[in-house]
Amino acid sequence: MTKKSKFMLRAIELSIQSVKTKGGPFGCVIVKDNKIIAEGFNQVTENNDPTAHAEIVAIRNACENQNNFFLEGCDLYSTCEPCPMCLSAIYWSHIDNIFYANTRLDAKNIDFDDSFIYSEINKEIENRKIKMQQMHRDEALEAFKIWENKEDKIKY
Repeated sequence: MTKKSKFMLRAIELSIQSVKTKGGPFGCVIVKDNKIIAEGFNQVTENNDPTAHAEIVAIRNACENQNNFFLEGCDLYSTCEPCPMCLSAIYWSHIDNIFYANTRLDAKNIDFDDSFIYSEINKEIENRKIKMQQMHRDEALEAFKIWENKEDKIKY
């Protein structure tokens, strides 16, 4: 059995444990230098936190364990193709590779349907279901100006 298979099987084990407790059927591990540095499983209902997807939990744990918000050199193993939120977090954290088991269609078949979110992202702001209204841009730009001129900023 390859190391990649072992990592994915650990993520699957986490997803099964999650289902048997209070979580959804999702698990994730993050690997660096062929070692698991973080694990996560779905904790949405357990924590009343809609952002507590397996991938997000694992990313938070990995960043804490590595004391770094960049996870370059890491691979993520998820039991399902990441949703739009998780995919964004994966990009923001600079993870190198994603390995997944179930597809978004598999998830849709058990009522975890992200197709609506994917379609919303492509719409113009005024055509989205959740209405958005811009306000106080000039005042808010002040923070951007300070950031732009900040000498000791940490880019991310």
